[in-house]
Amino acid sequence: MTNEFVIGLVGAPFGVEGRVKLRSLSGEFGHLLALDSARLRLGGKIAEYRIDSVSASPPSVKFAGVDSPEAARALKGAEILADRDHAAPLDTDEFYIEDLKGLDVVISRGGGTSERVGVISDVIEGGGGFLAGVALASGAQRLVPFRREFFGAIDLDAGRAELLVRWILEPDEAANGPEGPAP
Repeated sequence: MTNEFVIGLVGAPFGVEGRVKLRSLSGEFGHLLALDSARLRLGGKIAEYRIDSVSASPPSVKFAGVDSPEAARALKGAEILADRDHAAPLDTDEFYIEDLKGLDVVISRGGGTSERVGVISDVIEGGGGFLAGVALASGAQRLVPFRREFFGAIDLDAGRAELLVRWILEPDEAANGPEGPAP
């Protein structure tokens, strides 16, 4: 399991003292506003910043040593990294996206056996919810809605996600024809 997550992004400068707005990737701010320091990743470099103060409205922070709007602007877009203990709390049947990546996607064959059909390569947010990107053994990629009607048991310890229906992985012949997409 992943122990470090991107939990938010540094937004635009706010005010004249070097404060920056925060964007939470989970939609919750309590865990972000409870931090007393933050690891920021920007341009492949990671730096630790002590947090001098936080504000809930709008969600913003003042990092120690960042004392002007210009200095704050230089941090815009930085990813805020946190360990598992400081990530947003999960409800029952919720998962961190990073924990889902790399899980084997299996379909039950009955009798306690299963067939591996792919690997979750990514999870993206779509208009109607989350989509699991499944990398098939053939090299093809499929997007599967990450919902209960398609995914059954998720076992992080065993590294597997149960797919309930095989047809969702099949090419869309109605749109592409039996030979695939038109040239």
